[in-house]
Amino acid sequence: MGAFRWEAVDAHGRLARGLLDADSPRGARDALRAQGLTPTAVDAAPPGAAAAGGVHVPGPQLAMATRQLATLAVSGMTLDTALAAAAEQAEDARVAKLLDAVRTSVSAGESVAVALSHHPRTFSPLYRGLVAAGAESGRLPEVLARLADYLEAREALRQRVIAALVYPALVTVIALAVIAVLLVYVVPQVVSVYAQSKQTLPWLTRALIAASAFVRATGWLWAVLALAAIAGFAIALRREAFRRRWHVLLLRLPLVARLLRALDSARFASTLAILVASGTPLLRALDAATDVVRLLPLKDAARRAAALVREGVPLARALKEPKEFPPVLVHLVASGEASGKLASMLERAAVELESEAERRLAWMAALVQPALIVFMGALVLLLVLAVMLPIVSMNQLIR
Repeated sequence: MGAFRWEAVDAHGRLARGLLDADSPRGARDALRAQGLTPTAVDAAPPGAAAAGGVHVPGPQLAMATRQLATLAVSGMTLDTALAAAAEQAEDARVAKLLDAVRTSVSAGESVAVALSHHPRTFSPLYRGLVAAGAESGRLPEVLARLADYLEAREALRQRVIAALVYPALVTVIALAVIAVLLVYVVPQVVSVYAQSKQTLPWLTRALIAASAFVRATGWLWAVLALAAIAGFAIALRREAFRRRWHVLLLRLPLVARLLRALDSARFASTLAILVASGTPLLRALDAATDVVRLLPLKDAARRAAALVREGVPLARALKEPKEFPPVLVHLVASGEASGKLASMLERAAVELESEAERRLAWMAALVQPALIVFMGALVLLLVLAVMLPIVSMNQLIR
């Protein structure tokens, strides 16, 4: 399978160009004829063109590029011109390469949705579906602006979650590293001094010496077992049955469950809001919003809700039936359905759920950080006492 650049004439005599994958030039011509095109030239594409679909653009850069496209499109530029201008303004070479590839496909006569589908690693089905709906309805600038808002909000929430977790993780790693160094390098030096004194050591010191010997003898084994456990867990998560059991367990944990439920429900509500606001039919919007839900119990609940809506049940009642979504989402959806402002109420629900998740993150961080400091301080105190008690005993004997 290779990439081929082609030129062809459609039924109205208009020239079209593009890039497609085929086993041979003849296969490429057959594929073009199947689309109602008459090929005039088919040539092997350079390696860089074939690899363009493999370009992956990180979330922050994609949000920035989408915002630039939205701004340019709102100003009245055509999509082709906006893509060219955004590519010129891009600071990241990957973004510029990606936008140039999309522009080439659009200039060749492909729809913007088809052009984006050549790059699935960057443009999700939700992204492509929204852009396609905007292009069909003539509201592409508005849809791009909403999509940029959505991407920026998701990225901001992700950054806040990471920031809340960085400090506890950093404290834990540093404290464990310090304890490991003390047990492996410092304690053996102290033991050699005490061994020459031939005195009976306190039980705390003897326990420290035994722990140091254990760590030095089996530390490499524990490190290997830890890496194997992490790798095994990551592999097991790829299996849906194990992932489902893991998600069910997470949703039963007292402190973590409401946080994860709020984060996933906020993702679902914000996605549904932008789809409904863009004119997507509710059933299609529910199917697309379900795909962004990560926790399998909530994903199953969203699918059951979509099935109920398909049978004619109101959305609020359908979301309440599985008893998985937070009540604030159900109540605001009911209010939106009653007032005819479903999209705005979904956006409000997403904001409320994100705020709740941030409050819970801050509360958990406020609890975890002092607890970690106290715990690590207690460990260091035990280490210091274990080292100092024999010295105190020797001083008492000398007196």
